[in-house]
Amino acid sequence: MIKNKKSLKGSKTPSRRKFFKAAAATGAAAATAVAMPNVAFGAPQTLKMQAAWPSGANIFFEMAGDYAKMVGDMSGGSLKIDLQPVGAVVKTGEIGQAVSDGVLDMGHWVTAYWYGKNPAASLFGTGPSYGLSSQEVMAWMEEGGGRALYEETLAKVGYDYVGVFAMPMPAQPFGWFKKNVTKVSDVKGMKYRTVGLATNVLTAMGMVVRQLPGGEIQPAMKTGLIEAAEFNNPTSDSQFGMQDVSKHYHLGSFHQSQEMFEIPINKKTFNSLSPANQAILKNASYAANTANYFKALVRYSADLSKLMNEHKVNVYQTSDAILAEQLKGWDKVVGDFSSKDPFFKKIVDSQKSYAKRVMKYLLMNQPNYRLAYENEFGPLAKVKI
Repeated sequence: MIKNKKSLKGSKTPSRRKFFKAAAATGAAAATAVAMPNVAFGAPQTLKMQAAWPSGANIFFEMAGDYAKMVGDMSGGSLKIDLQPVGAVVKTGEIGQAVSDGVLDMGHWVTAYWYGKNPAASLFGTGPSYGLSSQEVMAWMEEGGGRALYEETLAKVGYDYVGVFAMPMPAQPFGWFKKNVTKVSDVKGMKYRTVGLATNVLTAMGMVVRQLPGGEIQPAMKTGLIEAAEFNNPTSDSQFGMQDVSKHYHLGSFHQSQEMFEIPINKKTFNSLSPANQAILKNASYAANTANYFKALVRYSADLSKLMNEHKVNVYQTSDAILAEQLKGWDKVVGDFSSKDPFFKKIVDSQKSYAKRVMKYLLMNQPNYRLAYENEFGPLAKVKI
């Protein structure tokens, strides 16, 4: 026993003090690696994104910035997005090709902006409703078979990118008019601005439609190039100054009742990223989906109040007569395109099948929220906000 004790005492085993000193050094090194990821793992990777929106007072550019910040935050700074406004590198309609070619790593726009390449693009954001809101269209995209059809559409137009979606937009207003329009005859022959398949729908209603970028809408209405217009929401519309050229604002329309942002990511760039950063780009879109929508509800309603109270804008709900004629227009347009293009029909059939089942549940399950609102605040049209 005494011999064993001597053997242990004379061995090379480090003392307790040396052991804890070494452990402390190791722990400090590990902490430094966590606190300073750029030192441990290299400089952050920066992706160049161009939005379809101008910088400054523009809520859509702000929402693109929200997504970029989420990517940076989620990655701990290892992945950054250099967000540029419209025109910084390419024009709005060139964003998809620029991302595909690697001129840009990413974009922030809507699918209606590549409607000219294939009308099916509008079905992923500005298509017929069938009772669907943008929330349900996004659910169809991710859970109802829509994504495979979207990717097939990208291949057909030659776009080589990975697309993610964010921000289920509330139904867009019918827009700004020189007077209160309640009958279909009130809008027939009227020169009107919109984009995507809505151009065909409103043409079918007898309107004369022009496709103009957002920044050109207000000047065009001011000079008389157009007589009426829509863009998207009370915040964006007021930022464009539409209240200065019209005092009649019609909310709620089927021409574009379910849209969302498309965020294209160059496929080569995406595939070069780590699985973690790929997941961040995708999951940040889900986070932005929620955050952008929450922001929209607060800002859109606040700016509608300003339009009514400060700018004396008359706000109306679009009449059922006009809405019914819009639906007839959709039936005609969808029928015409489907008869000519089997792929277009394939997408429409998928949406109809999804809408028939999902909206049966939702519409029967949702209580009449308007009834609850009016029970508390009185008739909707008379409520002052």
